[in-house]
Amino acid sequence: MSFTAEVRDELSRVEPRRDCCARAALSALIRLDGTLTKSAGNTCRLELVTESAPVARTIIGLAHTVGGLKTELTSRRSVLHKTYSYLITIPSQARLEPCLRALGLSEHAYLVGGVDEALVKRDCCAMAYLRGAFLGAGFVSDPRADAHFEIACQSEVLARDLLSLMRRFDLEAKYVERRGAWTVYLKGAEPILNFLALVGAHKALLKTENVRVVKSMRNDVNRRVNAEIANQTKASQAALAQLDTIERLRSADLLATLPAGLRQFAELRRANPDLSLRELGALATPPLSKSAVNHRMRRLEEAARELQI
Repeated sequence: MSFTAEVRDELSRVEPRRDCCARAALSALIRLDGTLTKSAGNTCRLELVTESAPVARTIIGLAHTVGGLKTELTSRRSVLHKTYSYLITIPSQARLEPCLRALGLSEHAYLVGGVDEALVKRDCCAMAYLRGAFLGAGFVSDPRADAHFEIACQSEVLARDLLSLMRRFDLEAKYVERRGAWTVYLKGAEPILNFLALVGAHKALLKTENVRVVKSMRNDVNRRVNAEIANQTKASQAALAQLDTIERLRSADLLATLPAGLRQFAELRRANPDLSLRELGALATPPLSKSAVNHRMRRLEEAARELQI
């Protein structure tokens, strides 16, 4: 099951707080998933298509409870993709047009247009509308992948209205037109998490947070390991250069002419090629600080340069 399907499954189980919230959710689902046709006799028929069984159940449940509407369900299986799609038909009936008017949809024969402001005056209704919009046409990427969230809209005015609803809750959404369709989207993991929390997808939110924590820890470990490897490589290269300097002095029989402190350090480095300067300083008698060890190494290098060996 994709992460989007998991989120839809969870959101389909969220019970509307009030009747007005149920109306807002159903209005969003019809707007995003529905097709309204009117016959010559001015009777209308509503059809909604979804690939999600939980969403189909939600549409049918809301249609029954909000408008007392009769519904018909047809399931179809794609031979090519081996997936099911669900067609919910609300045939012509006396209660359909009054219900559409109550949902702010009656003026648009083809369900185009924006969000009825009266339907989303309360924040709880606005949240329900956004929940319905995601159930109808939303997508969110798997938390393990790059963060991506969008809701597909049939019209620019609907995209703008969804944008306004999301910004009411400080969600900085944007929309873009692609091939005659409009997409409302969020960028970045934080706004997506805030949306999931807003519409009630708490399990999905926790899953996303857990994945983010694991990814952050893994990245942290990788950074530390890379830094440690880089430090070890740098230290190894420095040690090789130090050993090369000492070996050149020894080959020229000059180690014996050096002060005792420099001779001691040179012998310590030759005997312990893998140790860091700090560790070499701890072995000296008396122990030396890292800066003192650095100073002695610089003096050895200067001695080698002065003698041009």
